[in-house]
Amino acid sequence: MCARSRIVSVHAPELPATRHLIGAAQLAAMADGATLINTSRGSLIDGDALLPELVSGRLNAVLDVTEPEVPPAGSPLYDLPNVLLTPHVAGSLGEEIHRLADFALDEVARYASGLPFADPVTPQDLARSA
Repeated sequence: MCARSRIVSVHAPELPATRHLIGAAQLAAMADGATLINTSRGSLIDGDALLPELVSGRLNAVLDVTEPEVPPAGSPLYDLPNVLLTPHVAGSLGEEIHRLADFALDEVARYASGLPFADPVTPQDLARSA
């Protein structure tokens, strides 16, 4: 996927199996000028492997999350023209918060009425959700 894509956008939960999901091999496979977008969790990208690719200008990045969550003062990420850093806000800013609350309240009402959950979380779901 990395070798065939001009844009690689990472959307995965933070799990032991996803740590450094995008590492040196995946980054090396990306075409010159390709863009890496991470809006999930910083730990999914191997920052030590990504930084040289960005400093060289070979790759571009849009980073909503990093590891650590806020890059340290003096990090080259702040000044690189091929890097866009955005504050991680998790996307919950408006009406979706109300829908989420309504959904949670509906599930509580189902539970209180002795009904099964409309959307249960099973042990199998825990391996792909965070």
